Amino acid sequence: MAELWEKDRLYSFLRPWVDWCTRRSFSSLKVQGALSQDGRAVIVAPNHCNTLMDALVVLQAQKEPMAFGARADIFRKPSAAKALGFLKILPIARKRDGLRSVAQNLEIIPVIQDVLHHGMPFCIFPEGRHRPMYSLLPIHKGVVRIALKNAAHQPTCIVPTGLYYSNFFHYRGTCEMRYGKPIDVSEFVASHSGLSKPELYKAFSAELSRRISELMLFIPDDENYETRLAELRPPRKRRWWDIPLAICGMPVFVVSALLSLPLWCVAEYICHFKIKDKAFCNSVRFLVRLVGEPLFFLLWAIAAFLLLPPLGAAGLLALYAISYSVFYDWLNLVNGRL
Repeated sequence: MAELWEKDRLYSFLRPWVDWCTRRSFSSLKVQGALSQDGRAVIVAPNHCNTLMDALVVLQAQKEPMAFGARADIFRKPSAAKALGFLKILPIARKRDGLRSVAQNLEIIPVIQDVLHHGMPFCIFPEGRHRPMYSLLPIHKGVVRIALKNAAHQPTCIVPTGLYYSNFFHYRGTCEMRYGKPIDVSEFVASHSGLSKPELYKAFSAELSRRISELMLFIPDDENYETRLAELRPPRKRRWWDIPLAICGMPVFVVSALLSLPLWCVAEYICHFKIKDKAFCNSVRFLVRLVGEPLFFLLWAIAAFLLLPPLGAAGLLALYAISYSVFYDWLNLVNGRL
């Protein structure tokens, strides 16, 4: 069995398509900063607010592969475990999963160390679970434990990372990702040498939380959250040209809606009737596009070249390639969404 850090031809073949679908999930996706290239092992630590999309945004920011940690309970089915392993995702158990599951982390940490030793960055969401809010949950000590263990064998840094989405629930919003200044693990430990181990974990978690909060839209999670959110992000005022633009774009929208009908119908059916946690909706829309768009491109290509002149068929396929995005962009325009 191949090691996680080893090059995989199928992974390399599929990666450009995954990145393309990730970028097409947003009307704008910006990345500020870059990962350390100074030879230190790199642990990426972003806030976790948009389920699978968080990992996809982090992944597309660099061309090289990256390993990820995910909650251990999604690995229970062998087929899921195999698929997640192919995607370079490792199971990380939480306290809520039970002591037996947490004990299995002792088997995973050496795998993570092996990944880091071979120069592959490792991304872990230190809050331990997602929440679609512009705030942070407490930082779990798992990320600190991994960093300290690895720093005993090689220079290691944690890169605080901030993710910001204009909307957690509407497809084709905007997204920004910011890499912060790396925290050198050995330097941090040396500067806090007088602390006990529990105190060191607490100090490291607090510092990481502070650094992440500075890289995102951070609103303290208290009774004033909604008021502060309204102050920092007032409702978008509809521009005078939105409705005329929507009317002029109606023919393109109708054609796009018809071309991508099987895709958005499946996506919206799942989002409206099968998912309880609506934070997963954009991940569903991404996955439907990832899997379904190539299939229906092939079907449309066969039909187009059988029924239309070559130039007309090429134009239809070009429109199909953007139809899924156009469908959601038009809806966002009409509804005045960011």
